[in-house]
Amino acid sequence: MTSFILYDITFLVLFSLITAIFLYRRRKNLQRQGLLYLYRTKVGIKFIEWTSSRYPNALKKLQYVVVGCGYVLMVSMVYLLIKFSWVYITSPFAAKAIKIPIIMPLVPYLPEIFKLDFLPSFYFTYWIIVIAVIAIPHEFAHGIFASLNKVKIHATGFGFLGPFLAAFVEPDEKEMEKIKKFPQLSILAAGTFANILMTILFGVIFWLFFISAFSPAGVVFNSYASALVPVSSISEVNGVNITSNEGILDLIDEKSNFTEVEISGQSGEKFFVSSSNFKALVESNSKNVIVIFDSPAFQNKLADAITEIDGTPIRSIDDLSDVIDAHNPGDEIKIKTIGKNGDEKIISLKLGENEGNAYLGIRFLSQSGKGINGWIYTTLSKIKDPFIYYHSYLGDFGWFIYYLLWWIVLVNISVALANMLPLGIFDGGKFFYLTVWGITGRRKIAERAFKISTYSILILVAVLMIRWVFIFI
Repeated sequence: MTSFILYDITFLVLFSLITAIFLYRRRKNLQRQGLLYLYRTKVGIKFIEWTSSRYPNALKKLQYVVVGCGYVLMVSMVYLLIKFSWVYITSPFAAKAIKIPIIMPLVPYLPEIFKLDFLPSFYFTYWIIVIAVIAIPHEFAHGIFASLNKVKIHATGFGFLGPFLAAFVEPDEKEMEKIKKFPQLSILAAGTFANILMTILFGVIFWLFFISAFSPAGVVFNSYASALVPVSSISEVNGVNITSNEGILDLIDEKSNFTEVEISGQSGEKFFVSSSNFKALVESNSKNVIVIFDSPAFQNKLADAITEIDGTPIRSIDDLSDVIDAHNPGDEIKIKTIGKNGDEKIISLKLGENEGNAYLGIRFLSQSGKGINGWIYTTLSKIKDPFIYYHSYLGDFGWFIYYLLWWIVLVNISVALANMLPLGIFDGGKFFYLTVWGITGRRKIAERAFKISTYSILILVAVLMIRWVFIFI
């Protein structure tokens, strides 16, 4: 995909140049509001009005689903924010693993900028398509439900905040304030509801494309054989005997990825720990640490997808287990692997012994968890098994489309959730305000609740940003 980056950057430059020329020639339609520039048009207004007048009964019934979806998204997002914040603040590893600042817009090449190995590339081409898929249905949904409730649409258009794009539909705010609270709630939640529909639609497309264009071609493991042990059980670090945790930090080899340790009661056996994780655990006075066994896989730095063993194709974890079980401890095998860049290697190693059986020393650790995160992980795993390496029938183009659809699904659900936060700058802010007003019947209470919610979230985000600054700056 390296060659595509050149085309992508060229497209970025041309797009920016054409956009600048277009806006300059039509600058009469361009209005500035603070740092934001709005380009107003009438494009799509007739479609909005036609849709609302063509299907009024169905849309009126759908309002209940839209509002209900808004509440589900709001509760889910608040829960996820609190849970994420707790882990981010208390865990010695979370912030380092995430790397990216909490307040960071989705920009092209974000994974490359922050070296986020757990995310695929986010090309400028992806960015333009994703923005269109998210923003256009989102804003048109606002417009359709506004028109349904007799709120006039003044304009549609695009917003520019520097290089960042956004679409907008501009309803008459005064007319919107005059209608009842429930219709207002449906108008506010309509955008996120459209993003949910887009998530489902492109999720189905994503699934259909994947099962049509890919096939299993190897096995991917995510851990060496390891165990969780008490830090206090470590008796030796890099060959030096220790009696307490106080001297451990001086013995950790930070220049090496792994530090050799011995465990009390396991005399003569070598274990290894991640140097960076080990240091963080000791500094935070953690009680336990994950130690890696001195296995054949670890000794030979086996890391990439396993596609063959002694010429036998490996297409699943069962295939891998069957091949290893057919050998004896001490047997030498040849493992064919393929890396992320398509580089193939053949590694010769001797199998170890574990309880009398042949032993390679790799593990497949599930990250499913519980709750919403667990459901998302399980759902995605049904489409693409995280422990399987896949071959694309379409070559690099297949992976290009796969990751485009992946980003569309991910960003759509993310926008739907984030936009329903009870925060002033989002639709969820006014949604929350109208809800409290409707429940209490008192506007002042709603205003107070709105302020408390907004400032609480802003303070929490500020704390998270401070946490990030102290770790990375």
